[in-house]
Amino acid sequence: MNDFRFLRASMLTAVSWTIFSAAISSVSFAIGASTPSLELVRHLQAIAIQSVPSPAVVIPEGFFLMGTVRIDDDPYGPATQFDDTELPRQRIWLDSYRIDRDEVSLGEYLGFLHDQRLHPSEGLQKLIWHVITVHSVSDEILARWPALYVTWKEADEFCRSRDKHLPTEAQWEKAARGSDGLTFPWGGAPPESKLAMFGQHHVHEIPILAAVDTGDEGKSPYGLHHMAGNIGEWVQDWFGFDYYAYIPERNPLGPTSGRYKGVRGGSWKSKPNMLRSATRGGAAPDQRSPTIGFRCAGLLSK
Repeated sequence: MNDFRFLRASMLTAVSWTIFSAAISSVSFAIGASTPSLELVRHLQAIAIQSVPSPAVVIPEGFFLMGTVRIDDDPYGPATQFDDTELPRQRIWLDSYRIDRDEVSLGEYLGFLHDQRLHPSEGLQKLIWHVITVHSVSDEILARWPALYVTWKEADEFCRSRDKHLPTEAQWEKAARGSDGLTFPWGGAPPESKLAMFGQHHVHEIPILAAVDTGDEGKSPYGLHHMAGNIGEWVQDWFGFDYYAYIPERNPLGPTSGRYKGVRGGSWKSKPNMLRSATRGGAAPDQRSPTIGFRCAGLLSK
């Protein structure tokens, strides 16, 4: 499926430029996005063409340690809970599943919007145009950025279009920290620049991002990139403040309703404690943010 979509995207050459321009100019995004200029459309096309789907990683079935053991005497220690929502630590069983090694790239996301005859959101259009014209960021580099300014619904629809789904919060956490409950994807060492993209600041709030297929030094026990920092990631579950008090032991799916959807992993702006694999957060599902993207998961083929 992914190879086919990459082949299809690669065929958006100069021959299909007129068709692409007409299609992307004929509709508008559901949240009031303006029609991009033809010059911007040319860049959107070039970014989408260069996208490469992430390989999937198999996470074996079995128990893993989810959550945190309460610590009260070391408030700034890396193993100390960020807040009470990640308490208590417990053994959770997950069936085997697949999860993408890399976050969904901006190139893949723009290709998806084109398939759906949708414009990028206003914020994403402005960001792409700004970094191209002011910061001279190339289309090739942007193609490998993580997708951002993505609502939960759009992330969910993208994964479904690939016959996948957003990972559950439990699936995400096991993939990030392994079966033994590592503090960070790479282990217990404090975060540093070679391990994660975090703690960044730009006076105009321009995202400072790493390519989705980089980050080998900070990869998780299963080989996943950027499970800490770079971009926060939507998960399938509604965010339950007290969910760990009654979480099922096997294949938990999260609360049945809520106000916020879960977001895990921290971002390019985060402080170190937000990069902990057990740290939990959430956001309104219709929120668009330069700090939130996603990756997809899927069931193993029978």
